[in-house]
Amino acid sequence: MLRLDDVHVAYGEIPALKGVALEVREGEIVALLGNNGAGKTTTLRTISGLLVPMRGALTLDNQPLAGVPPHEIVRRGIAHVPEGRRIFNRLTVRENLTMGAYTRSDTVVIAGDLERVLTLFPRLQERITQVAGTLSGGEQQMLAIGRALMARPRLLLLDEPSMGLAPVLVEQIFETVRDINRQGTTILLVEQNAAMALAVAQRGYVIETGAIVLSGTAAELADNPEVRRAYLGE
Repeated sequence: MLRLDDVHVAYGEIPALKGVALEVREGEIVALLGNNGAGKTTTLRTISGLLVPMRGALTLDNQPLAGVPPHEIVRRGIAHVPEGRRIFNRLTVRENLTMGAYTRSDTVVIAGDLERVLTLFPRLQERITQVAGTLSGGEQQMLAIGRALMARPRLLLLDEPSMGLAPVLVEQIFETVRDINRQGTTILLVEQNAAMALAVAQRGYVIETGAIVLSGTAAELADNPEVRRAYLGE
């Protein structure tokens, strides 16, 4: 579904991605692991069109993505849940979710997708008229994911969904990630909690200083001594 081949990205004169190559197949959850500053968020921002690579190829269903505007990438089936949630603080929960469907005009189907999101996240149903900036951190993360789902993506980019959440909420978020995938959405997951990421993913990549240094099945990475030492605290 998604392929990156020799992708290079820089912030001014500072290289951020140095020849990144990865692929995400339809129906998978793929984890992208790495320390802070390794290039994980930059990779997602490049896929969603917020950054333009200096060179290299990005394709979705064999169609080029590099240089395509972000709103068109959403229309092509990719939605991005950014690090830090980036909800619209002054809008209500319902208004935030509606904003997620801004590229769509199929009103009846949008209403059905709203019901689906509220079923996935019952807490949002309880808070539907509440101003989003007054939600708890966990509720805001649910809202950010729900807003992305309202675009009806085929591929969901998730950037650090567990950041700042209590352990019990982390479990809930990752169980919902599984549910979203089981319902047919492919997921590329960036996550510092490597143990949780590898527990839900089928495959994964490790990125260091802007380059992919390891790849394999989730089980292979979980058993890799370097991964266990660097990311699993052993």
